[in-house]
Amino acid sequence: MQETFQTLVGGLSLGAVYALVAMGFSLVYRTMGLVNFAHADIAMIGAYAASTFYLTSHLPFALAMVVSIVITGAIGLVIERVLRPLENKDFDLMLIGTIGFGIVLQAVAILIWGSTGRAMPSPVRTAPLDLFGVRVRTYDLLVMAVAALAVVGLGFFLSRTKRGVAMQAVAMDHEAATAVGIDVGRSNALAFAIGAGLAALAGGLVGPMLYVDASLGGALGIKGFAAAMLGGFGSIHGAVVGGIAIGVLDSYTAGHFQGYSVLATFLVFTVAIMIRPMGIFGERTVSRA
Repeated sequence: MQETFQTLVGGLSLGAVYALVAMGFSLVYRTMGLVNFAHADIAMIGAYAASTFYLTSHLPFALAMVVSIVITGAIGLVIERVLRPLENKDFDLMLIGTIGFGIVLQAVAILIWGSTGRAMPSPVRTAPLDLFGVRVRTYDLLVMAVAALAVVGLGFFLSRTKRGVAMQAVAMDHEAATAVGIDVGRSNALAFAIGAGLAALAGGLVGPMLYVDASLGGALGIKGFAAAMLGGFGSIHGAVVGGIAIGVLDSYTAGHFQGYSVLATFLVFTVAIMIRPMGIFGERTVSRA
């Protein structure tokens, strides 16, 4: 029983990271109808940036995270601005463009930081907590708390602020939003910037949990993408549920299937998607194709 709870706690902390990645995917998709395939590599850049400012510049971990979010937010704005002329004209080329940006970001990461990667120590030095015989790392609790705050903050922004409501309107009906005077380009740019910031937050948080290198984006991206699909692409709540589900499943299979853990995780994921192709919450979003 203790081993089960230990696996659950580890899965929840990883799931919180996957949820942040999935939220970034879903936010851009619900606003533009576009899957940003550069999203995973933005998370990798965020992890590298956070580790650099934390380890090399000796900034406090929280401040290093903020700086990395600002950097990746700017990257998101650049990507959106480059792709903007293609919106409603060549959707396929926009998809290819996001893939191209991902390749560029990987090359930039290797050029700046090299290909060997780095280990990032935990910023929380306190000993693990003992809860009913289960040893819980305090950093895992920090990751879950930060992810929860991000979810609440994004939900508040989308439902209670003028910009957030405008983004919701663009997601529901692009043409109607334009007709009532909403700046669609600005909403799309904001979606890219916030999505990139969420990716950086995920990358920075996962740094002390995994090894930071140029392949980190692929590892985070595929699990985050699966989480978004499982929850229902375009659904923020679905991204959270999907992320937690994938994280717990990943942690469980790693403990029981070891070298076959990824295969086992995605076999279960495939069965779930076959049963419910639209995902758990399954929102239908406007297609810009």
